[in-house]
Amino acid sequence: MTSEVNFETMTEFQPTPELNQARQFETEHRTPADQQPAFHLTPAVGWMNDPNGFSSYNGQVHLFYQYHPYANQWGPMHWGHQVSEDLMVWKQKPAALAPDQPFDKEGCFSGTAVSSEQGHVLVYTGCAHGKQNQCLAIGDGKNYVKFDANPILSKSALPQGYSDVDFRDPKLWKTKETWYLAAGIRNPEKKGEVILFSSPNLKDWTYESILLSFDGTNGQMLECPDVFMLEDQPMLICSPQNMHAQGYEFHNGHNSVYVPGHLNQSLETSQFFQNEARQLDYGLDFYAPQTTLLEDGRRVLMGWMSSWSAPILSSSQNWTSQMTLPRELSFRQGRLIQKPIREIENWYKETIHIENIHLDGSYQDRRMSGRYFDMTIQFSKPAHNFVLDLACDVAHKTTFTIDAAKGCMEMDRTYCGMEDDYVAVRKAVLPENGVHELRVIMDLYSIEIFVNEGEMVLSTVLPTPSQADLIVLHGQDEEMTIDFHTMDVEKLRHEKAKVD
Repeated sequence: MTSEVNFETMTEFQPTPELNQARQFETEHRTPADQQPAFHLTPAVGWMNDPNGFSSYNGQVHLFYQYHPYANQWGPMHWGHQVSEDLMVWKQKPAALAPDQPFDKEGCFSGTAVSSEQGHVLVYTGCAHGKQNQCLAIGDGKNYVKFDANPILSKSALPQGYSDVDFRDPKLWKTKETWYLAAGIRNPEKKGEVILFSSPNLKDWTYESILLSFDGTNGQMLECPDVFMLEDQPMLICSPQNMHAQGYEFHNGHNSVYVPGHLNQSLETSQFFQNEARQLDYGLDFYAPQTTLLEDGRRVLMGWMSSWSAPILSSSQNWTSQMTLPRELSFRQGRLIQKPIREIENWYKETIHIENIHLDGSYQDRRMSGRYFDMTIQFSKPAHNFVLDLACDVAHKTTFTIDAAKGCMEMDRTYCGMEDDYVAVRKAVLPENGVHELRVIMDLYSIEIFVNEGEMVLSTVLPTPSQADLIVLHGQDEEMTIDFHTMDVEKLRHEKAKVD
């Protein structure tokens, strides 16, 4: 790497006053473990949004994230930082980046990370004077030094007519001797695109092509692009802003999509991604997902389990937002398949099986309760009319409905205990062959429902009080039986308390 950025000449790490202040604040105001989810990553304090720098380095998985430690609302963006050895138990690290330089004084925005022989390389969007440019830092897994020649990629590298006002969220990777960087941008017609650059050395960048372009009705800005290979299939995921609803596939506002593409297997060429975009998650709370390749070869995704229009929280919380459970990805018959990370199985405390349930109205069993569980419901034939109530008591419930007559599924959190007038209902089209299995993972303030072994996923946040813990099944089909299996994973609460 002699022709690349000379990391050896970068200034030795000396935390700036801004970074020291953030680190001290998050230490002094850290939220007790029993006030947060057990196995979904949350900030120590303050606001969190997009996952950043999801990567493996020095035997640990690192996740950084957009972070404002001083309030439970969005503010000047820092990079928070946590690490894990099994993607279930997350350990807090000191904040990695703070807006403290002329090139990022208005915020250290989203980006990615790669492991190199010289260290852990972060690339992120620095915002200053209303402009967005791509910046670089390197560290040892705890402390990170910003490149003294930042920004590494700015307006001078953009095609003619493009602006650096909306130019952000770099995805970095290396193929053979060439570095590639994809970023979201708004083109001169104010439509969202993902564009590609190449560099021999991380310093000198050349514009290559447009990877993905939307027509404006379904994305005026394509945020947080990620480009990767999945089982020999090139894949691009991104998060369009300001989309218009299209049946049940997309909803108004912010969405996250995946697009199978036509790049070659080494991701060296710059051909267009031209296939149809598909929704990544059909629930109420999901945005800005990012993937990483684990050392054992699994491609894993995590997303921000929230919505810009509905940051669900209780007025008593001093923290906002959580990430989804990590999901293992595969590609089957043209669809992206998402399954919960298998490491959750190492934390099962107690297993309950109730088999051959015949639904004739409502069904409840005293063993069917909890707020920390991994539950599977299997139907003897595709479910036609089925309702599942979760986190229930007299005043609260969150409802998942299968309505084959209308051809849809529905999440409804109207009675979950929200204090604000946020979106409470979202629908999704039924899978072509119906629903034969539901896997429901609940962790205190969230529900993730995996349909048909990950064919579709619905993620939803709820502020329901912890004492609301009943599970109730509803339906009427004499020809159908249900097998109910639930695994208690509450012991992760105690493990998190030990880590804290």
